[in-house]
Order: sequence, then structure tokens, then C-alpha cells
Amino acid sequence: MAAGEFGRAVRRWRDRVSPEAAGLPVGGQRRAPGLRREELAGLAGISVDYITRLEQGRASHPSTQVVEALSRALRLSPDERAHLFRLAGLVAPGSDTAAGYITPSVQRLLDRLTGTPVAVYDAHWTLLVTNPPYTALMGDSSGWRGNERNAVWRNFLGPAGRVRHTPESRRALEAALVADLRAAAARYPADQRLRRLIAELHAQSSRFAELWESGAVGRHEAARKTIDHPHIGPLTLDCDVLTVAGSDLHIMIYTAEPDTEDAERLALATVLGTQTLVE
Repeated sequence: MAAGEFGRAVRRWRDRVSPEAAGLPVGGQRRAPGLRREELAGLAGISVDYITRLEQGRASHPSTQVVEALSRALRLSPDERAHLFRLAGLVAPGSDTAAGYITPSVQRLLDRLTGTPVAVYDAHWTLLVTNPPYTALMGDSSGWRGNERNAVWRNFLGPAGRVRHTPESRRALEAALVADLRAAAARYPADQRLRRLIAELHAQSSRFAELWESGAVGRHEAARKTIDHPHIGPLTLDCDVLTVAGSDLHIMIYTAEPDTEDAERLALATVLGTQTLVE
């Protein structure tokens, strides 16, 4: 890898992205209009130290996942993304691996849904990005690393989240996630990251192994969910999942029925969460 060229490209594109464009709060004086290293680190899910070493040419051979995360956080065009992969000595993932790249059209959609909780996952159900209302509703995921960012892994092996489940809804969600993951494995047979995820889940979760061996195929679909917010209390919301044709990105959107107590609580949670992020 031309480490110096890779680092200069990241720095140049980092300077180009304003915090407003990235959905970040703006506070205090800034020496440059672009993203700070710590802001890029939070958006990409990469440590500040590693980004510093990449930009200074002291780190080489970043993984495909790192380059994809930087491409997404820097809002690169398809040509710019391909160029960054070439600078890293890698080939951009093709159609036989799940995309971790948020297309410009999906990014524009996120930019417009500023008052609605939205998260975007890849075909593996690995979290790519959340907007501030989603963070306010579901909690801060910026510190999650590796499989911690994967919704399937978190449901089977991770800590409990804010969504309230009955035994029936838990079983239904688990079955839907495994079925969806099986369908993704069939669509992306060369995706080694997906194969490793499935192998780990199969080895460490007897429930996952049971569902996987059942052979079910399907998709995670819309549902009514109750979220236990630590400050607002319970909110019952509609959770819709939209899949982007051509990339299999999953867009998860939470909405409340207008003029209801849940709508008022969601609005309050969003305001409180935004204030917390600004502080």
C-alpha cells in the first residue's frame, strides 16, 4: 500500500466533510471546516489512534472493513471509494460480498429524516450508521466494535437492549433474524466475513444452531415494538424495515402514530437525546 497516499487521501476527504453534513452537532471554535479525527473515528467505528497512524503513513494494510467504514463516514462517491480501496492495495467488494457502503441516495434519505429514528444495516445485519434520533431512542452505539455492531450477534450472544420482548416475540425475532441471515449467506457465498459470523454464532449459541439447522429462510419484517427508554419510560412504536434493491442495505425506521402519547414521548426522547449529545 502507498501508505502516504492513502493517508493524504483520508485527510483531504476528512477536511471536505462538514460536521453538519455528517449529522454531528457543531460547538466551539474549529480550526478547519471539516471533521476532526475523533469525529471521523466515531462515525467509522475506528480508534482515533489508528486513524492518526493511517493519516501519518505509520499504519499500512488496513482491512476491507476499515476502508469500507472510512468510505462510508467520508461520504465518498463510488469512484472515490474504488480509489481508496486501490490505495489500500485492495479490490472493492463486488456483487458476491455484502455491501457495507451507503449509497448517495440512501445518505440523502437519512439527511432528510432528521426527526425520525433511522438506522442502516448491511445484509449481515451489521450496523453501519444511526442518526441522532435513533441514538436518542436506542442508546449510543459509537463505542461498539466488531460483532458488537451486529444485530444477530447481539440478540443471541450480547447484552439485552432497550426493546422489550415477550417469550413469543423473542422467539419470532430470533427465527426471523436467522432466516434472513441464511438468505444473505445464499446471496453472498464468497463473503468470508459473513461465514465467520455464522460459524461463531453456530458454535456459541445453541438456540442459533437449532434455528440454523431448521433450514428456515425469510426476512426480518415490520413489527410493533415497545422500547424501555431510561428517562422517558416505555414507548410503543412501529418499526419498519426497508431493503434497498441492489445493495441489500436494511433501513430500520421507528415511527409513532400521530397525536398519541407515544408520539409525544418519542419527540421528548429525541430532544433530550440531542441535548445529551451536544453536551
